[in-house]
Amino acid sequence: MTTSAPPAPRPTGGRPPRPAEPYPQQLHRTMGRFASFAAGFSFISVLTTVFQLFAFGYGFAGPAFFWSWPLVLGGQLLVAACFAELAARYPISGAIYQWASRLGSAGYGWFTGVLMVLGQIVVVTAAALALQVVLPSLWSGFQLLGGESALDTPTGAANAVLLGGALIALTTLVNALDNRVLSVVNGIGVTAELAGIALIVVLLLTHAERTPTVVLHTGHSGGGYLGAFLVGSFTAAYVLIGFDSAGELSEETVDPRRTAPRTILTALIAAGAGGGLLLLGGLLAAPSLTDGRLATDGLSYVLTSTLGDGLGRVLLADVAVAICVGTLAMQTAGARMLFSMARDGVLPGSRRLAAVSPRTGMPSAAAVAVGVLAVGFLLVNLAAPNAFLALETTCIALVYTAYSLVVGAALVRRLRGLPLGPADAPAVDERGRPLFSLGRWGLPVNALALLYGAAMTVNLAWPRAEVYDPTGGHWYLRWFTVLTVAAALLLGAAYRLATTRRR
Repeated sequence: MTTSAPPAPRPTGGRPPRPAEPYPQQLHRTMGRFASFAAGFSFISVLTTVFQLFAFGYGFAGPAFFWSWPLVLGGQLLVAACFAELAARYPISGAIYQWASRLGSAGYGWFTGVLMVLGQIVVVTAAALALQVVLPSLWSGFQLLGGESALDTPTGAANAVLLGGALIALTTLVNALDNRVLSVVNGIGVTAELAGIALIVVLLLTHAERTPTVVLHTGHSGGGYLGAFLVGSFTAAYVLIGFDSAGELSEETVDPRRTAPRTILTALIAAGAGGGLLLLGGLLAAPSLTDGRLATDGLSYVLTSTLGDGLGRVLLADVAVAICVGTLAMQTAGARMLFSMARDGVLPGSRRLAAVSPRTGMPSAAAVAVGVLAVGFLLVNLAAPNAFLALETTCIALVYTAYSLVVGAALVRRLRGLPLGPADAPAVDERGRPLFSLGRWGLPVNALALLYGAAMTVNLAWPRAEVYDPTGGHWYLRWFTVLTVAAALLLGAAYRLATTRRR
């Protein structure tokens, strides 16, 4: 890979000079520790995803689906620990792609990057669809097309496309403005989300109708429970991704070797704690576990029926803010991944996608590309109202696959006795302290992270008819995840082969 000569490091007062990076500084380095944390926490967007998929998890596995949360959180913490080590050694935009390229090979990194950026684009679509879960409950006027508001109905699906398209247009505009604007919006949104989570949890726990022993009940009748529990784990799997966003924004972060590893872990831990308490609070405070409302309306039903219409709507408004900010953060991460790959000249239209405005420091073309493609995936929801679930599981499977490829490459290097970082990498961060390291725990943590990621990917992509095509007649929804991953790999291989021959 050919890169430009790095600029000379600037004096940093009493700190050691910033290590030279393989790319000249184009993105504006203005993000502090809270902004870096906000990027990861906003992508996870606990309020967005828990409200979106609580009903799904409960509908399949009953109250005991709660236990999938700590299990998934534990697995993702293993992955996040591996990523924290890499973020300290490779503070480069487009983290997943860059890490895979340097741990493996250029081709290996390219395929990893393609899967990751596709997953990020689809997750923008899935997050934007969440507005339909909240806004019509907040005010019936948001059901612009009339009729049923449920996502699995024709009118609900079409209205979700309208609301989601408007949101993506807004986030694309913000992503094209300025890094400081982006940081401010993210910061305000994360503050509102953290406050909202705390308030909702306190209110739900103080309005509990039953004891915590409810999480020991499966609510499952007939057949084995394991399969239902594995499907119920989709909720946690969908929520607890995106913590790597702090690494994606390393080139815009002050002291990234020190900051990014810490914010990757703290964003996941904070989201894991908040989300787990939301699930527990919803189960304890629900007016009924047997009337079917929890499996259809989820936490929105709990808020409005338990806390009263007025307070419930205020909290739903906070959830809507979280959805907007989460969609923004997801699009930002996807744009940085697209920009990073285009900067290496490995994508169609690389010259335009890699362009950075000197005034704003933003890769605006990459942000627009992510927005346009995300709207394209939105239209799938018009073809089949049940497509939203296929989109959600597809984006998770793509992200989990990309995560596993990075973790697998890191494990191979450990087994070969090779260092994770480049030969000229510094041993200390910008403040002269040792880089984040797992030490002797690196190998077992890395191996367990790979096993977990591979198992969850298979679980997500398994073509269950009762999950992906419950009404029947849409075989492509049942195989949507498998077909999307296969198509991405085949088209990517064809493009890679064609470009290699031209060179």
